[in-house]
Amino acid sequence: MIAPETLARWQQILPYASAFLLAPLIWFCTVQGGWYVLLIPLITWNCYTALDKVLGLNLENADPDTPETHLYWYRMLVLAWPPIQFATLFWAIWYATRADHLGTAELIGLFFGIGVVTGTMGINYSHELMHQKSRIERAFGDWLLAMVLYSHFRSEHLLVHHRYVGTPRDPVTARYNENFHRFFARVLRQCLVSAFRAEKEKLAKKDRSWTDLANPFYRYALLQALMLGLAFALGGVTGVGLFLLQAFIAIWHLELVNYVEHYGLTRKHLGDGKYEHVQPRHSWNAAHKASNWLLINLQRHSDHHYKPNRRFPLLQNYTQDEAPQLPHGYAVMTTAALIPRLWRRMMNPRVRRWRSMYYPEITDWGPYNQWDLPKPR
Repeated sequence: MIAPETLARWQQILPYASAFLLAPLIWFCTVQGGWYVLLIPLITWNCYTALDKVLGLNLENADPDTPETHLYWYRMLVLAWPPIQFATLFWAIWYATRADHLGTAELIGLFFGIGVVTGTMGINYSHELMHQKSRIERAFGDWLLAMVLYSHFRSEHLLVHHRYVGTPRDPVTARYNENFHRFFARVLRQCLVSAFRAEKEKLAKKDRSWTDLANPFYRYALLQALMLGLAFALGGVTGVGLFLLQAFIAIWHLELVNYVEHYGLTRKHLGDGKYEHVQPRHSWNAAHKASNWLLINLQRHSDHHYKPNRRFPLLQNYTQDEAPQLPHGYAVMTTAALIPRLWRRMMNPRVRRWRSMYYPEITDWGPYNQWDLPKPR
């Protein structure tokens, strides 16, 4: 007989595990080929959005002081994904490059879909892991990022984004009126540079050169080289091409989410290059239940920036008085971000309401709007 307390705990954990069904979906679509390959992005993007409409919002909060021992299975859930993704990705490369029933269009469609999954789950799980103190968890996070050739995201996210979010020094805070396509081209360049600079400055404080072997960029390069080498060993040049395709789609997915999470939100400048402390109001919040199952509560982004080391089951939801709210879950919002006019029509009025609500004393938002960027089209 299962104790009621144990049963209730598993009922809370299992919905997050539903995303693991995407792995057998990839296996099935790879073997079947044809139009089945389209099921991967269609289900990833639309299934949880449909469930959001049915299940609505989750406004409940777990006790933020829950002991670490009570979170064991949540930790195991996240740690289970890296080996599953690794096996699935490289099996797909091995199988697809030998399968007679997969034509060029099907291969592109298949690895586009795999990139959606490695971006939606893989990078998101690496994000959860990189924020933890455990070396094992951080190593698993590095493993996931190497699979999409975006290892520097760890340095940029921890050393730059969390410190400078909502300021001109943060590349991934999307500026007001900046469309996603400009944003994407900009962050691909700026994030790599800012990540390397941050690690260089960190080493300099210890009187070490950037060439010191303690620089994690050596580890990043080695892990990424190993992933590329394995792709070549399993699938030759075609295997490398398919690996690069899924990596690009995963990165594109990540930056779409980054664009949504802070669009138009800025911290108040206090003068002398200083800004107010990060608060829940500096990130967009979304309480859509099913989407948060898929994204392990990433949409509770307001609390994540307020308490960066808090594990995903303990992230808190905020009311509209405490944090700005997105009208839909991330799948809908990232799709809207691809259409600049639709995005501005949906989000610019919300940004303006946020400004008048939280910063009524600021009458000139010009410096916050420009940040020395070209005007978006």
